[in-house]
Amino acid sequence: MGINVKCVYSWDEVGESGALGNSPGVPFIKGQLEHMFYGQYRHSLDSKDRMTIPAKFRELVGEGVFVFQGFDHNLMVFTKDHFELLSRQVDGTDLANTDARLLRRLFFSTAEWVEMDKAGRILIPGFLRKAAGLSSEVVLVGAGKFFEIWTPELWDLQSTKLLDIETNVQRLPPLSFPVEA
Repeated sequence: MGINVKCVYSWDEVGESGALGNSPGVPFIKGQLEHMFYGQYRHSLDSKDRMTIPAKFRELVGEGVFVFQGFDHNLMVFTKDHFELLSRQVDGTDLANTDARLLRRLFFSTAEWVEMDKAGRILIPGFLRKAAGLSSEVVLVGAGKFFEIWTPELWDLQSTKLLDIETNVQRLPPLSFPVEA
C-alpha cells in the first residue's frame, strides 16, 4: 500500500496569500500549512470534562468541530468542512459490503458535533471519553486536515513507534521530498 502525493500547481501560480494567483510570493505549501493541524499539546480536562483547544488550532476550528472514535483507541477531530467531505465518502460506500457497513456504523454512530465556547474549550461527550479511555490529561496531536486526542500513555506508545528510524525509512519512499530550496 503506497501513498501518492502530487502537486498540480507550479510555483508561479501562487500568490501572496498562498492561494492560486499570478503574483510571486509565499509558496503554496505555506498557504497549505496555515490550514493544517500540526504539533503536539498536552492539556487537562477541567472539572466539567471540557478541553482547551490550542490557540494555533482555534482559527481552524471556527464555531466547533466533529469528534468521533478513531482507529487506534483515540479520538479524531475534524472541522465541519472536512467532516462533510469525509462523510460523503463514507456515505458513498457499497451497502452490500460488510466492512463498508461497519465503517458507516463506526463513523456515524460515534460522530458528535461539539461547539467551542468563548474560552476556546470543547466538551468531549462521555461516550467518546470512555471509548478513548480519557481521564484528566489528554494529548492533542496534529494530523494535517484533522487532529487527534490521545491518553498520554497511548500517545507515548505511538511516539515510541515514531522513533523507529528503520520503519520510518520504509514508510517514506512513496513520498517525494524536494532536494532544492
